[in-house]
Formats: sequence, C-alpha cells, structure tokens
Amino acid sequence: MQKMKRSGRLVDMTYYLIQHPHQLVSLSYFSERYQSAKSSISEDLTIVKDIFESQGFGSLWTIPGAGGGVKYVPAVSLEEGTELVESLCTKLEDKELLPGGYLYMMDVLGNPRLMNDIGRLFASVYAERRIDAVMTVAMKGIPLAYSIASHLDVPVSIVRRDHRVTEGSMVSINYVSGSAKRIQTMSLSRRSLQEGSNVLIVDDFMKAGGSVRGMMDLLHEFNANVVGVGVLVEAEDVEERLVEDYVSIARLEKVHERERQVKAVPGNFLDTLKEVNT
Repeated sequence: MQKMKRSGRLVDMTYYLIQHPHQLVSLSYFSERYQSAKSSISEDLTIVKDIFESQGFGSLWTIPGAGGGVKYVPAVSLEEGTELVESLCTKLEDKELLPGGYLYMMDVLGNPRLMNDIGRLFASVYAERRIDAVMTVAMKGIPLAYSIASHLDVPVSIVRRDHRVTEGSMVSINYVSGSAKRIQTMSLSRRSLQEGSNVLIVDDFMKAGGSVRGMMDLLHEFNANVVGVGVLVEAEDVEERLVEDYVSIARLEKVHERERQVKAVPGNFLDTLKEVNT
C-alpha cells in the first residue's frame, strides 16, 4: 500500500479494525501496511482507541508480548442501547397480529441495518466471554445469528428440524416443545461444530423456551458448553419457562388478539448492559 499521511492512516486503520472485530492485529502488520514506524502506529492506535471509547463504539484491547497486538471489541453505550431497544419496542407495537395471536416479525428480521444494530447489542454483552460459535434453529433465527456472529467473528451453527443429505452425518435428538408440549426432533451436522466448543445460543422469539432447551440438550451430544442465551423477543404470559438464564432485547407485555394490539417493553438486556458497563 502507498505510504499515507496520518489522516489517511487513521481513516484506513479505523475502517480495517471495524471490519475485523475480535481479530488480533499485530503492530507489524499495520507498520508494513502503511510503511510507517511502529511508534507512529502506536500513536495512531491511541487516537483510535480514545475515539472509540468516547463515542461508545467499543474499545481496543492491547495484548502485550511477541505475539501480541490490538483487538477491536464492538460495544454500545447505555444511551445508544436504550435508544435501540426502545426503537425495537415501537416497531413491534406497530406489527400486524396474525391468526392465533402470532406476531409478524419477518420485516424486522429481514432489515439488515436493524439486525446489524441488534447484533452489536448482543456482541457487547458477551464481548468478554470466550465464544467459538453462535447457534440457532432454522429458519427465522438465522439473520439474528449471523448478525451477532459477524460482530464476534465466529461461525454460525444452524440446527434443523429436518435431515439434509448435503450436510452429511447428523446428530439428532427429540425434545418437548415448551408451548404445545409436542415431541419434536432437531438435528445438527457433525461438521458444523467442534466438540468442546463454547456456544452462544440465540432465538428470535421465545415463549416457554422449548427450542432453546432442545439446543442445550443437543450441545451435550457435542460435549459443548453453553456460554449464554440471547433472545430477540420473549413472551410474557408463560406458565412455565424451561430456560431461566437468558438475555432478551424486548418482551411482549400484552397481546390482545381480538383488538389486534401489542404492548412491547424492554427485556432484561438493558440491566445486563448496565452491569457490563459498570
């Protein structure tokens, strides 16, 4: 790359770090990239770090030693997090109720910009945990899983309720759906997850938590560890919740099917974010 002035280095360096979250980048790499001394690179990184932290974009972690470098860790401030959560609640209250009291959410899940923001919300509260993969059930949870995984720089493992020849050998279990109390099956390709992995489970909508509990049981077959559970929207009126420890962005406080009205409030995410930022 052609030698740049400091202003150019700062712009390019910032862009590079944002595009490579949670990746360790050595000072030697930046020094060669910009044909500049390591001392100048260190000064540049200090400026970028100060801006990231002051604006609530995240932080730069410095890892000392011969194999060290810097790592960009995305984050959101409590103010921005509150704004995003309240915006989602407003969008949910404007949604159309489908027959049976189900909430239409595909326009939310299909909004790339919104999903990117939601992904950064979850990535900020799990930033300090070692995560090797994000897991979800096909199909609607896939956009959410990929948005979170992109900010954590980890792969996505997709659990399916049907067997696909193209995915090779599968591990399958039976589980009880939390709301309907029906026996169902979920499967995961053996090639999609290494044994002993630390996994973040995510779900777009959780009622009683049967799908999440099923994924937890499936992970036992891989000797994998559940690092956390992230839920975009959770239902309120549930007699028995099969999952206790989870982080939710929004909660449906009231759903009036006859009147076609929905009342959405923030979930427990903001409380978790406060603890992380303290």
